[in-house]
Amino acid sequence: MTLFLDSASLDDARRASTLGFVIGATTNPGLLARAGHTDALAALRELCPLFPGSVFYQVLAHAPKEMAVEAEPFLKLADNLGLKIPCTADGLTYAAQVSADVTVAVTGVFTPAQAYLAAQAGADYVIPYVNRVTRFTGDGPGLVAQMAAILEPTDCEILAAGIKSPAEAVDSLLAGAHHVSLPLEVILGMAENPLTEKAVADFEAAWAAQARAKR
Repeated sequence: MTLFLDSASLDDARRASTLGFVIGATTNPGLLARAGHTDALAALRELCPLFPGSVFYQVLAHAPKEMAVEAEPFLKLADNLGLKIPCTADGLTYAAQVSADVTVAVTGVFTPAQAYLAAQAGADYVIPYVNRVTRFTGDGPGLVAQMAAILEPTDCEILAAGIKSPAEAVDSLLAGAHHVSLPLEVILGMAENPLTEKAVADFEAAWAAQARAKR
């Protein structure tokens, strides 16, 4: 069970990498644009060294041959460069062609049937967009649970993404997600709780009171 950063921001990536427990990062064209990148290759060149695990680039091309041409310079960047490939018939064909040599995450998976096909294509991960599924169908974690049941006999694992809150991250994990990819603000939000702050303050106050009593 590992944690990825769902961002293409170099500032977010640098902060996440200092935490010591964020293993990699997932990017997509929207995240790259939102982070202000105009050169995806240059962006991934900077992101890959920040993490020990996979940093994913999502291909934009639609046909398998075009995907291969697009991916080639990215795969030369670093050993930990992974490919996100959209779940289409052509995307699954390309995934089957490269999955033996490259870490592959089939992305945009919205049904258990798609997850099954991704596993047959040799994908290491399938990526459901949990919040988007909830908005459109009402139950993102429910989809994760169905996918977990389908994938249980396979080596393909669920990397849940598109998560907007700590509660949604926990619901995804409880539903059977093997890994999650989260925005930095969600990761940091999961670490904080007012009751933790109060407990720490109470411990400090008790220690200070004991020290005063000894004087």
